[in-house]
Amino acid sequence: MNAIAYQLDPLHDLAGLTVREQQAPRPGPHQVVIAVRAASLNRRDLMLMDGSYPLPATPGVIPLSDGVGEVIAVGDDVTRAALGDRVTASYFVRFISGPQRLAHVAEQYGANHHGMLATYAVIEEDSVVHVPDHLTDIEAATLACAGVVAWAALTKPAPVGPGETILTVGSGNVALFAVQYAKMLGARVISITSGPEKAERLLELGADETVDRSAIPDWDEKVLELTDGHGVEHVVEAVGLPTLSKSVRSAGYNATVTMIGASQLPQGQPFENPFVGTYLGIRRIAVGSRDDFEAMNRAIGQHRMRSVIDRTFPLDQAVAAYRYFRDGDPFGKVVITMPRVRGGPALTSR
Repeated sequence: MNAIAYQLDPLHDLAGLTVREQQAPRPGPHQVVIAVRAASLNRRDLMLMDGSYPLPATPGVIPLSDGVGEVIAVGDDVTRAALGDRVTASYFVRFISGPQRLAHVAEQYGANHHGMLATYAVIEEDSVVHVPDHLTDIEAATLACAGVVAWAALTKPAPVGPGETILTVGSGNVALFAVQYAKMLGARVISITSGPEKAERLLELGADETVDRSAIPDWDEKVLELTDGHGVEHVVEAVGLPTLSKSVRSAGYNATVTMIGASQLPQGQPFENPFVGTYLGIRRIAVGSRDDFEAMNRAIGQHRMRSVIDRTFPLDQAVAAYRYFRDGDPFGKVVITMPRVRGGPALTSR
């Protein structure tokens, strides 16, 4: 199979995702080229497609922030990677450590920098992250977005720990990572989901209790019952504004509610003031830094944790993967795998 790349023309739904032949790239002095082995979808990729993501997609950009591959070319001045390394890229192109600034979020792979839905990807050296050895390529391709934001939610500004109760809202990929991290950190986990099958799978993943919101619409009252009326210490709110009020009512005194990334209130849905009678903090976070990513990977490696995978698609079925991710109600990551291609770029930029 020849080298190919998908490109995104936003605001055209799935018709805006088209394929072109890809030439083998040469790295600049501080870049590496990887032969992509797998890439995965996140909710932000659908938002980039329909124009609802805060950062507009550049027309013609190669989409997807999450992927993994083998380094096949390195720039003259690169020191963070070597030929043959298995690496991924941090979500933000230049966010290495410390407090997140507006300049950090302005550059993102798969939005205004070419991403991973291609045979080859070019990564800035500052973005290079090595992945845990025990993960398969499919598993390693899932970490950069949902994995890191869930890690940041539970470890910053201080990590949760034993004796604390964490509530995860939703059963999307952020929530699935958060359940595993919270158990890794020794916390008790209550998970809100939508159906008995998902509830059972969340228990298998490590949740201590689950609440099926389709059977118990007033799930916040059930959470208070499960916590003897005290509420939880931390909520990972992975759905957004539609469930925020119930998340707040589930939280205890001086708790923290962490809202994940970009979210929208469905049109015509009333928004209830969540602060009435409460004393807690609500914060909204984006994906963490490269340092956060590397700390997360060390913990994943130590605990031999694995990503939850729902389904894989080959590269030539990327549009079907998008459609399934959007319409199929997956439990876990949807991953696109890349075929091996004979030949490639020169092994250095010289």
